[in-house]
Amino acid sequence: MSVTIARLMMGAALGLLAITASACTPLRSHQGYIIDADLVNSVQPGVDNRQSVLQTLGKPSFTSQFNQGDWYYVARDTRNLAFNNPKVVSQITLRVAFDQNGTVTGVSRGGMEQIASISPSGEKTPTLGRKRGLFDELFGNIGTVGAVGGQPGGGGDRDEP
Repeated sequence: MSVTIARLMMGAALGLLAITASACTPLRSHQGYIIDADLVNSVQPGVDNRQSVLQTLGKPSFTSQFNQGDWYYVARDTRNLAFNNPKVVSQITLRVAFDQNGTVTGVSRGGMEQIASISPSGEKTPTLGRKRGLFDELFGNIGTVGAVGGQPGGGGDRDEP
């Protein structure tokens, strides 16, 4: 009977070890467009237009508001370990440029160099105007609601309501 308990304890320990080790497995994920090199190479400047690019590559990840509405296809691979923030392993940005008539003028690719890392400064966003505390925000309008010109006590030159 003690051999059975020892085996049970050994099995429980191995199960706990397996669960603990699986928590440290890096997670890999893909976000965005799945790039097919043959399809991308089939887009020809001067030949294709917006409709043919849409049929070949599909809907873009986003479009530019400038430069005749260039289309961008973004593919990103990330990985993270346990509860850490994901880190970018690779990124490809495909830009399809169009002229005023909607004809493709060029196809270009970008990589990791286009990733911008920003660091916000401070915990508060600076604003113009006076600083107001919690109680000013909560109770600052008492007495001014419905008053003419925002002055307490009302005012105005009417004799009748």
